[in-house]
Amino acid sequence: MVGKQRLYWALQAGGWLLYALLQVGTSLAANGTISAKRTLFLLGDALLCLCVTHAYRYVLNRRKWLYLAMPRLIPAVLASVVVMGVMLYFLRLPLSMALGFFEGSVAFDVEQILVGTAFYSLIFFLWSVFYFTYHYFERYSKSLKYEASVIEIELNNLRSQLNPHFIFNALNSIRALVDENPAKSKQAINQLSNILRKSLTSDKKGLTKFDDELKIVKDYLGLESIRFEERLKTEFHIHPDSHNFLVPPLMIQTLVENGIKHGISKLKEGGLIQLTTTVEKGCLNIRIRNSGHMVNGTRKSRNGLGIKNTVQRLRLIYGDRSSFRIANENNNFVLTEIIIPPNNAYESINH
Repeated sequence: MVGKQRLYWALQAGGWLLYALLQVGTSLAANGTISAKRTLFLLGDALLCLCVTHAYRYVLNRRKWLYLAMPRLIPAVLASVVVMGVMLYFLRLPLSMALGFFEGSVAFDVEQILVGTAFYSLIFFLWSVFYFTYHYFERYSKSLKYEASVIEIELNNLRSQLNPHFIFNALNSIRALVDENPAKSKQAINQLSNILRKSLTSDKKGLTKFDDELKIVKDYLGLESIRFEERLKTEFHIHPDSHNFLVPPLMIQTLVENGIKHGISKLKEGGLIQLTTTVEKGCLNIRIRNSGHMVNGTRKSRNGLGIKNTVQRLRLIYGDRSSFRIANENNNFVLTEIIIPPNNAYESINH
């Protein structure tokens, strides 16, 4: 984010300085000379343009114009550049007064106002074209990276998350239940089917509803509870507003599996998986606690595919608006925490 801000200001300052120098060069070519006051006026004019476009950038980001469809965006931009053209024309007047260039009969002449407004409207229109084009290609590049990453993640999911070992264990557990508890075995088959279907058909380009992800987590834990029996205990504390959020598909399930595989399965007495969500300052906070302990603050899963893919997906989708951490909460539990920003911070991902 800091790098993007620096780039923005570098382009703003460099672009408007170039505009001022072109104005100075044009005046020199036309008159053969240019006064210090005239040069100062042209530099001040460029500075005013920078201030107006910066304010315009704040407005369009605030109103999320970058995500508008073309039929709505084009009229909005055209109206805005005309308004900015009028504003800039009249903002120049105090500067011309201070430098002794002001002539009321000329400054307030209707034809002069129209010509000046048209000129600055064109300048601001070109600025808008450059700005929106840059962001369009940035989002397009981000989308390509995300799609490429999701393809890799999906392959890793099939290999590491829903690996043959997991499916083998699930089928063995179901087979043991067929005679003992037919109703429960039928439920387990449905749970396994749901997990496989979600893994194979999840939207490669987008996000999924928190509710859908929660169902997959519960199906997964339902299957694992057959294998671990009394050794696996689960708790859910879900904030009601969590259901309004979108999350990367299979992300929570991956982290829950990580807690079982590298935590609870290593404990003879088993342990607890606890999923807690809260909504704070408009962001979704997801906490996964599992019995276990990370030795010296690390464990094998830290460098595993599940954790790496989770961190990569969060970075690609949300940039620095999300956060991820995994650490010992105490001697008995490992805490994995993810913070997801509001939906409108990344709504273009699903389009």
